[in-house]
Amino acid sequence: QVQLVESGGGLVQAGGSLRLSCTASGSTFSRYAMGWFRQAPGKEREFVATISWNGGSTRYVDSVKGRFTIARDNAKNTVYLQMNSLKPEDTAVYYCAGSSRTWLVVTTTDVDDWGQGTQVTVSS
Repeated sequence: QVQLVESGGGLVQAGGSLRLSCTASGSTFSRYAMGWFRQAPGKEREFVATISWNGGSTRYVDSVKGRFTIARDNAKNTVYLQMNSLKPEDTAVYYCAGSSRTWLVVTTTDVDDWGQGTQVTVSS
């Protein structure tokens, strides 16, 4: 089990950028698949992006392809989500997620550990 703490959320205008970070405690981070999910008010939590334990595989939801990039630094126990060309529809609470059981973290049932979430608000 790892504890996950997100940072980097905030308010940005449409077209702007933000970088989210998620730092994990514990020595098993390098063996975890990591992902980002988001939840907008009144909507279900949805998958955004994921990266394998070694960084060799990534996957994105279609709506963020070409705009968001997921990366990880196992030496720092940190996973990042670089978000460019932000749109108002990207507004949500963003959650970091980890799994010791799967190659990638694509569904909520893959997740072993959740962060507390960080708010991202994109104004038009």
